[in-house]
Amino acid sequence: MKKFITCLLALFLMAGLAACASSAAITSEPEKKGGRYPERQIELVVPFAAGGGVDLVARAVAEYLSKEWGKPVIVANKTGGGGIVGARYALSEAKPDGYTALMNNNSSTTMYEAGTNRPVLRLKDHMLAARVAESPLVYAVRADAPWKDLRELTEWVKENPENLSWASVGPAGFSSFGVAEWLSAAGIDYKKTRMVSSEGASDSAAKVAGGHVLLAVHNAGEVYSLVQAGKLKVLAVQDGKRSPLYPDVPTTEELGFHGLTVKWWTGISLPAGTPEAIVKKWEAAVAKMEKDKGFIGQLEKIYLQPSYLPSAEFKRSAERELDWYAELAEEMGIRK
Repeated sequence: MKKFITCLLALFLMAGLAACASSAAITSEPEKKGGRYPERQIELVVPFAAGGGVDLVARAVAEYLSKEWGKPVIVANKTGGGGIVGARYALSEAKPDGYTALMNNNSSTTMYEAGTNRPVLRLKDHMLAARVAESPLVYAVRADAPWKDLRELTEWVKENPENLSWASVGPAGFSSFGVAEWLSAAGIDYKKTRMVSSEGASDSAAKVAGGHVLLAVHNAGEVYSLVQAGKLKVLAVQDGKRSPLYPDVPTTEELGFHGLTVKWWTGISLPAGTPEAIVKKWEAAVAKMEKDKGFIGQLEKIYLQPSYLPSAEFKRSAERELDWYAELAEEMGIRK
């Protein structure tokens, strides 16, 4: 009898252990898939000033995801260092747990690394979750400037390179690479021109409108309100086709500037080491968001186009961009 009871207890014990194991497997499966994320507030860091393209997209993303995930997504502007102060905070100082994300763009990723001798952040430090939006680059000057298009401005700069001033968030910012690529195509010495520091697109556009800087190079939407207000005019749109925002403005291709590739984009980065399940959750949420009429309407209000890329494609695209920008930075003396 004792032997029988011992065997029975052993069987009960084994059944109990199996049930526990099965229960643990069931519980861990949602975690494995990121099913429990998010459980609390998420901070979405914008490394540029409020009012620019990255900031406005971040606010649209935060609004959508707050509803989609049922947890607040809060936008935090952390400016400085051409976008690197905020990027370091989000990618190096924060825990890789998905509760701090970065709304990045070229300036805080490919351009920064290509244009900096000892970058404190590299592309490998970004878990690129998904690209969100893009826009062609435009060249804008004060409304009463004497040039009717970019070709006329280029001819003037050839004669007066030292008089060309342009605004950028830093020596390796988006505007810097846009200007460098244009000047390279025109055979003008980039180093003879002058960069004026700004906190972002809204700041630099205001500096041009106020006559403190000659040229603003930003995405098409970032200067639109000042163009509509009669403060700025656009000399060219850097694209293969005309922009619906500026139907009367020629493209750089039309004006004879071929092979110019700099284009503005923004997307989501997470810290290296973030669990793959969480990266995939962001990737899937952005894919769904880009089919949402409300979100598309928000982008249209700020004159940007949805341009979703999933994580792997986003990474490949950024790596190709980095290679070209590194070459351009070396050629034009951007790297400091």
